[in-house]
Amino acid sequence: MSQQTEKLAVMFADICGSTALYGSVGDAKARRLTAWCIATMLDQIAPFQSVLIKTIGDEIMCTFPNAEAAFNAARAMQNAVRNKRSEDGVAMHIRVGFHYGELLCEAGDVFGDTVNVAARVAGSARIDQIMTTQAVYDALPPKLQREVHQIMNAEFKGKQEKYPIFLVVWEGDDMERTRFNVPLERRPVESVHVLTLSYSGQLLKINAECSRGVVLGRGDDCDIIVSNSFASRAHVRVESRFGKFFIVDQSTNGTYIRFSDGHVEHISREEKILQGSGCFSLGQASFENAKEFIEFSLDLGFRRS
Repeated sequence: MSQQTEKLAVMFADICGSTALYGSVGDAKARRLTAWCIATMLDQIAPFQSVLIKTIGDEIMCTFPNAEAAFNAARAMQNAVRNKRSEDGVAMHIRVGFHYGELLCEAGDVFGDTVNVAARVAGSARIDQIMTTQAVYDALPPKLQREVHQIMNAEFKGKQEKYPIFLVVWEGDDMERTRFNVPLERRPVESVHVLTLSYSGQLLKINAECSRGVVLGRGDDCDIIVSNSFASRAHVRVESRFGKFFIVDQSTNGTYIRFSDGHVEHISREEKILQGSGCFSLGQASFENAKEFIEFSLDLGFRRS
């Protein structure tokens, strides 16, 4: 069996909220929507010399000859899924992550550290996002580098060094791009929020500069350890991005969020902006026992940005 090494871009793209979709619209319709979304993604990557490595449920894995091809394909996929509608009229959402480097190619598959990093970068992307790496940024022409912005330094399991993670701007009306280019010395004093999380005597405050986020779950290495049999080991992440706080579910059973007005939302492998105050429950819908849920509140502060 022949092996060869090539320098390629590796991409993972998957459908957001597909598990919840099956529960909300039924198996047949969810399967039809998933198939439509996968086909839409594959149509978009074809013009960029892509090679489809595999389709895994609601996720595709593919390679490209260079970073620029992967960059353009990722944006084409997001725009196609956003702007098109299936025959059922349901809006679908995807997330994309890719990396560029040396790969071991064998029997139609690819292996190596580049693949592992690409998968982890894709895992850090959230709904409607495209995430990539320093290696991709360095390989892009200057005109495309202006559309890529570093947002965090990620810590990947099994890796000692931190990886700079970049967000790819893909929406034509993305207002965030103007915020990246404001000269630091000209930024005025602005109001910011600090998010306070409270659970069973554990208190944690997150400010706007907390780039790594915090993890809550049953695992001993979590920032807040939750004694709840319904919780996964690393159930949710709470992250600060662009002055807002997001709760990101990465669990088996999902997360239930109750806001101060009593409204409850369920997220599964999705994210939600935390606003005002309220609480969330890991893996179970009940909010009867205060010892089982985590309270959150946003407090206003000020800083010179």
